[in-house]
Amino acid sequence: MLKPFLAPLAALALIAGPAAAIAAGLEIEIAGEGANGTVTIDLFEDVAPNHAERLTTLAARGAYDGVAFHRVIDGFMAQTGDVQFGKVEGGDMSRAGMGGSDLPNLEAEFSDVPFDRGVVGMARSQDPDSANSQFFIMFKAGHFLNGQYTAVGRVTDGMEVIDAIKRGKGQNGSVIGRPDAMSTVTVTE
Repeated sequence: MLKPFLAPLAALALIAGPAAAIAAGLEIEIAGEGANGTVTIDLFEDVAPNHAERLTTLAARGAYDGVAFHRVIDGFMAQTGDVQFGKVEGGDMSRAGMGGSDLPNLEAEFSDVPFDRGVVGMARSQDPDSANSQFFIMFKAGHFLNGQYTAVGRVTDGMEVIDAIKRGKGQNGSVIGRPDAMSTVTVTE
């Protein structure tokens, strides 16, 4: 469902083409040793329009298909979205988490949306304006992230699939062996 003030942008998107289309969310098919199933995410186009657009653009291109959950910390979050190095087949899993897309980094869109269970945030380096393609999904609340990372969406269905994602080891949560992955990511309206 488009927000009323986004209607003119939606009309422009129809003129500009499908890559510019504004969508309400993502449907992610996850497969692996731990998790198998479908997750639905509603994107916060009104709170983080540039980040929401980035996720839908990359999903529409198929860039997220086959990308691993490379960093998974029990009781905290599961991170994915490294379209450069994070492909399970043909990627460089030793570098997963270091890459992005061929698109420029995004300026932060911090908001008052709290990082509660199921919230989707954009991963970044120490530079607040360095988010690109990677994102994470919260296993439980992490309010210390509030105002420090861009909240871009929320899981609305399939949180049990997120809870089953294969966990990483150590302080940084790197997944050992074959990680669970997003087999397909589809843009929803």
